[in-house]
Amino acid sequence: MASAASIPIIDISGGGLQGDSTHVAKQLVDAAAEHGFVYVRNTGHDISFAQIQRAFDISKTLFQSPLEDKQRCTIEKNNQGWSGMHTETLDPKTQPVGDYKEGFNFGAFADSKATQPIPRSIEPYQTDLAIFRDSCHTLCRKLLLLFGIGLGVDPPEFFTAVHTPDEPSGSILRFLYYPPPNATPSAQEADVRAGAHSDYGSVTLLFRLRGQAGLEILTRTGGWAAVPVCPPGTEDDPSPPILVNIGDLLSYWTNGLLRSTVHRVTFAGSKAENGTNAVELVDGESTTDPRYSIAYFCHPANDTPLAAIPSERVRNFQNGLATANAGNPYAERKVLTAEEHLKMRLRETYLQMYGSEKQNQEA
Repeated sequence: MASAASIPIIDISGGGLQGDSTHVAKQLVDAAAEHGFVYVRNTGHDISFAQIQRAFDISKTLFQSPLEDKQRCTIEKNNQGWSGMHTETLDPKTQPVGDYKEGFNFGAFADSKATQPIPRSIEPYQTDLAIFRDSCHTLCRKLLLLFGIGLGVDPPEFFTAVHTPDEPSGSILRFLYYPPPNATPSAQEADVRAGAHSDYGSVTLLFRLRGQAGLEILTRTGGWAAVPVCPPGTEDDPSPPILVNIGDLLSYWTNGLLRSTVHRVTFAGSKAENGTNAVELVDGESTTDPRYSIAYFCHPANDTPLAAIPSERVRNFQNGLATANAGNPYAERKVLTAEEHLKMRLRETYLQMYGSEKQNQEA
């Protein structure tokens, strides 16, 4: 059974572009170095409770769209569009079948209009989506500035400078839908809703709904720990705290000082109660109902090099990528730019889309 993770909760209302943010910055860096994950709260000035609720309402409308309308928007190699059940295989080395989920990836918007095909059911909501995506990117840049301050990067705007919204990048707003266990009767004990993986970009914002369990992180000791939607002390907040995690690129930049932690989404109940994928449910959470989540994956500009950042703390960090990110098969730096890394990860994830290309590379 997985126990609950003890992840720090940080109030970021006093940090950011103005005021003394040194204390908040240090808290963020310490949490990211130890856990790779951190809860942030009091983000209402960055992303309002109403915005988050609206995004979840649009997500439910999207996934309830007719299948043929979603298929018209099938994901392509630009990582934008709809992915159906088992399309993704986030842990191809151990998963017998692909993930038990649907997803929809939104790229950039132009003048509040999608620049990709989207289901007809959500066309009236494009302005809402564009504003929400922009708000997510702005919050990510605020966090990245704090990381720059906390790491003593010279200049502290190092990260924000390469995450401008005007440059082409792999940044994606992603809606996710996981059917309830009783709607996936073919799932076996070894199956998971989303395979074990690390995130590809710099930082990820994860929004979840109260009561919907399933997320777990890989601990330093090699076990799995459940990640509550509302950790102790946040139960009365208007919205659950936003969960932030470090992606591969920020770990590359810091030579592993900031951890890109492996995580997954599991089944519970009859599909996993006796197996390695069993999850110890937090009080008030369950996997009986459908699970919805929203992620914003923040990436730097495509041509950004991934050399270690100008930080004394990073230079003095001795463990290195592989040691710091134990359990992450992508911890070793294999690429030079942000775009190269993203393409490498997408080839691993979308086996059907890239199948013939991978075979040609291996031949």
